[in-house]
Amino acid sequence: MRAAMCSPSPARSPPREAARLSARAALRAGAGLVTLASPRDALAVNAAALTAVMVRPVDTVIEFGEVLADKRFNTVMIGPGAGVGQRTVDFVHTALGVGRHLVLDADALTSFAQAPDRLFEAIKAVHDAQVVLTPHEGEFPRLFSDMSNKHPGRSKLDRVRAAAERSGAVVLLKGADTTVASPDGRATVAANAPPWLATAGSGDVLSGIIAGLLAQGVPAFEAASMGVWMHGEAAREAGPGLIAEDLPEVMPAVFRHLYDEFGIDY
Repeated sequence: MRAAMCSPSPARSPPREAARLSARAALRAGAGLVTLASPRDALAVNAAALTAVMVRPVDTVIEFGEVLADKRFNTVMIGPGAGVGQRTVDFVHTALGVGRHLVLDADALTSFAQAPDRLFEAIKAVHDAQVVLTPHEGEFPRLFSDMSNKHPGRSKLDRVRAAAERSGAVVLLKGADTTVASPDGRATVAANAPPWLATAGSGDVLSGIIAGLLAQGVPAFEAASMGVWMHGEAAREAGPGLIAEDLPEVMPAVFRHLYDEFGIDY
């Protein structure tokens, strides 16, 4: 149960906090070990800020491939603070090429904005691909330009289902009613997100939770749907005034409530 997270490129170090949020969330969600693939110029600060998360220097696609040669890294998350460009595109293709479970968010989605079909073709080329795309409404039309909320006549549910079918991935469209759809037509709509969950960095935490569930062998659709629900419950547990850093820290309480409800010993 290992997950690897890609940290920002050397040219874009300020958003590195996003990668750290995702990594800690994956660990709190139950991944046995999480490694942050960090550029060397950010290695010291990432190592100082993360205790339970491993940090490994990775600047190039070749080095990233060497990390993924260890098959114990069964899940990869790419996106938060990664930087938009060919480097991120190459990282995504590398992860898909070795058949890893994959969560793509933020910059990883925008990096394919000029050629989304390249991403979709790569996903569909992987047998039984476990891939989750997690855009918000601003990112969604970068991959699915004909399905934005500016086109009347299609509900959010219809748009997400169509996006999942086109991409071959599970698509999660964030918002007050976060909607998840699978290429086979299954879908869920979350109803438990409190308004104070709309805070900077919360989406990075959500992607990390999903990656942590994938690392434990939960299928992509179920991991995304469960992750959205747990994300909302964590926000309720933290209460008004929460910041994104609070969310991973209340995950144990979310698990505890679940175990108590179903009579599971812990």
